[in-house]
Amino acid sequence: MMAAASGARRRGTALALAGLAGGLFGAGLIVSGMTQPARVIGFLDVTGAWDPSLAFVMASAVLICAVAFPWIQTRRSQPWFDTRFHVPPGGRAGVIDRPLIVGAALFGIGWGLGGLCPGPGIVAAASGSLPGLVFAAAMVAGMAAQHRSAR
Repeated sequence: MMAAASGARRRGTALALAGLAGGLFGAGLIVSGMTQPARVIGFLDVTGAWDPSLAFVMASAVLICAVAFPWIQTRRSQPWFDTRFHVPPGGRAGVIDRPLIVGAALFGIGWGLGGLCPGPGIVAAASGSLPGLVFAAAMVAGMAAQHRSAR
């Protein structure tokens, strides 16, 4: 009985921290303007009025992850609020296969056409933005189609 209560408390703490991290991430996306499709389209328009702000956001995320991920894995055998680290098959590098390439291509096409990716799309949808709501609906439909095809 004690182990079940401890597991439930650990799960509740993990969910609360995930919610807090998601809220902080969403606030960062709003502050940086990354929920505005025009900002992403401006980044992709390298021959016109190029907007480099997205490059700075991405570089910051990559730098933090590149430093923090190896540092954490050398110091901890498991995360604080889960039973194990969830890494892609094949370790850090993952496996580059056909489904990954097709998925990345579809992601890139959708990102270029819609100007949103999942994080900003969810934030935009939560704020009631029509492009965000359309994007979120398309994303959920794509996830359902992938789930069905993976079976």
